[in-house]
Amino acid sequence: MKKYCLTLDLKNDEKLVAEYEQWHKNIWPEVAQSITNSGIKHMEIYRISTRLFMIMKVSDDFSFERKNQLEANNETVQKWEELMWKYQAPLSFAKPGEKWVLMDKIFEM
Repeated sequence: MKKYCLTLDLKNDEKLVAEYEQWHKNIWPEVAQSITNSGIKHMEIYRISTRLFMIMKVSDDFSFERKNQLEANNETVQKWEELMWKYQAPLSFAKPGEKWVLMDKIFEM
């Protein structure tokens, strides 16, 4: 099983941060199904202040390209992503339209 870590910021607004966390306590079933269908076996999101950190454990055949294609063709997931943009703030070095940015592993023990 492979593991990926990604990061993203939230807007610096306590009310929006609280709303974002509330949405993630009960994500839409179609969004959860899309995550599973893309080959993600386990996902966790952590937060400190406005910085988010996601850990994904994925199947050996997982690819971001396939995940993005499945999401692009899923109207409910697109609605969810549009809603989440209300809360999210792209990192200063992110590409246009990019949300979660893949992190490089620099240490393992």
